[in-house]
Amino acid sequence: MKPLPELDTAERWRLLLGEAGAANLGAGAGAGPAMDRALAWLYGRDDAAQNPANPSDTLDRHGGSEASQLSVPEWINRIHELFPKETIERLERDAIERYGIDEVVTNLEVLERATPNPALLQAVMRTKHLMNPQVLAMARKLVEKVVRELIEKLAKQVQRAFSGTRKPQQLSLRGAANQFAARQTLTRNLRHYDVRSSRLVIQRPLFHVNTRRVLEPWQVFLLVDQSGSMLGSVIHSAVTAACLWGLPGVKTHLIAFDTDVVDLSETIADPVEVLMGVQLGGGTFIGKAVGYAAERIVAPRRAIVVIVSDFYEGMSEHVLLAHVRALVAQGSTVLGLAALDERADPVFDRELAGKLVEAGAHVGAMTPGQLAAWLAEKLK
Repeated sequence: MKPLPELDTAERWRLLLGEAGAANLGAGAGAGPAMDRALAWLYGRDDAAQNPANPSDTLDRHGGSEASQLSVPEWINRIHELFPKETIERLERDAIERYGIDEVVTNLEVLERATPNPALLQAVMRTKHLMNPQVLAMARKLVEKVVRELIEKLAKQVQRAFSGTRKPQQLSLRGAANQFAARQTLTRNLRHYDVRSSRLVIQRPLFHVNTRRVLEPWQVFLLVDQSGSMLGSVIHSAVTAACLWGLPGVKTHLIAFDTDVVDLSETIADPVEVLMGVQLGGGTFIGKAVGYAAERIVAPRRAIVVIVSDFYEGMSEHVLLAHVRALVAQGSTVLGLAALDERADPVFDRELAGKLVEAGAHVGAMTPGQLAAWLAEKLK
């Protein structure tokens, strides 16, 4: 799990005092201003209640350069990036119980009016454990809409990348009209060209056979870190797996992990079910997940193991490196993805990533479309 921002003593006092401490402590730097703005968005409502004449002043404490008017989904996503789990739980509870900010997690009417988008999808996944059954059912419909749009966008890229390879074309004297080999037929019948009539007599038409695009059977394992910092990667991994599922010659496995390993391969065709069942948070045992996949490889030289993680390993890194070396030695391909969202913003433990490369793995940051192209190239 990605380390949270570290604050020095002055920054901690700056968050505690807010606007009152700005004169002596300054505006802060690093993650401090963003944390201050997220706290002010919520707790500044107390000041707004005490200053009804101009509530906007109290809600804008100038803790950072970004806009102060966050939407509820944006605020939820922001606090999950900035604060530890215990603090997040307290902030969410205060937002709902103390300030009645229930637009996403409890208010069915507001949720029905919400515009489906990736930010809302992430907010729903982070707060679905707070929803009552009726709201959860509505949230699921929003998730379905966003996932459908993501799949429609990625499916074309996957189909194009996985068009397969053609076997060497063979010719036959028989075939359907759509298999007619025009160039080969003309070449083979040139000797029958009638100069006086300027006509080419086709005595032996030729047709293509065995032109069906084929792929050798492969196994693709998507191992997805489901710690809170990897939410974007979890979403796009589920969508990518759904697009890969059912491709001829490719058996896709979707495996989520934190300190435990959960095999989601049985529900891979339903990414909504996958996402609504994911439990975010917890530690990160990458080596355990890689070992789980290694035990399920049938043909080592036709197996690709994709590790989607920020590579902040919670168990001994020697276990992970040993598994990777063994996979590479037996001819399997190992790819480490530092990010798997549309921005492909790589935030990861570069030291461990470097060791993985030394062990024989490929490590990089790819969007889902780039991953599909990379996999297709390997499978060819």
